[in-house]
Amino acid sequence: MEVQFQIKHNEKLYLRDPELSVIGRKMVRQSIGMINKMGFEQFTFKKLAEAIDTTEASVYRYFENKHKLLLYLLAWYWSWLEYQVVFHTNNLSEPEKKLRKIIDLLTRRPELMSDASEIDFNALFQIVISEGSKSYLTKDVDQLNKHKLFKPYKDLCARISDAILEYNSRYRYPHSMATTLLEMSHFQYFFMLHLPSLTDFGDAKTPEGIRNFLESLLFSAIAKK
Repeated sequence: MEVQFQIKHNEKLYLRDPELSVIGRKMVRQSIGMINKMGFEQFTFKKLAEAIDTTEASVYRYFENKHKLLLYLLAWYWSWLEYQVVFHTNNLSEPEKKLRKIIDLLTRRPELMSDASEIDFNALFQIVISEGSKSYLTKDVDQLNKHKLFKPYKDLCARISDAILEYNSRYRYPHSMATTLLEMSHFQYFFMLHLPSLTDFGDAKTPEGIRNFLESLLFSAIAKK
């Protein structure tokens, strides 16, 4: 299903809005493929500039450093995923069905989801799995948080937390459970592909097992007593 989606990024993420120029948009979209292919550690602005036939100085006119670029990309993904949650649960009246749909969205590869931005969300999904924790596991996390650079992630967690409380308003740990579901979906996916002995899903290598595991974890924890 094609969904029209636009995001207004936090201006602290960039020096110049890349969506307002052809080279800026090309920079963002090319970086997604490169980071997904070579990894964040090996990715550099010099390599990005060469790939899009511009200068390294031009890249630095848009982003202060590659960590800010990673935050920019992740903000796009979290905002897009929150939109997907709202879009796909809006007409669901039963809280249990909402939560199951949310878990499905957290674990589903997004090949069949698209929008008009030309963003490769499948590659972005792989970046979230492999590189996402690097956005906040940094010495600068408090300063970054002060500038509200993690707001899209927090907004998504709040959506999930609200859905949990809708199912059981007396559950004491909705935010902790929301972040657990998000992070667990990433870690288990990564382990499934690369460290299979750390999961029970290494043989099949499909998201169905992770989905079933998260559902079991969630509903066991939030069962009404």
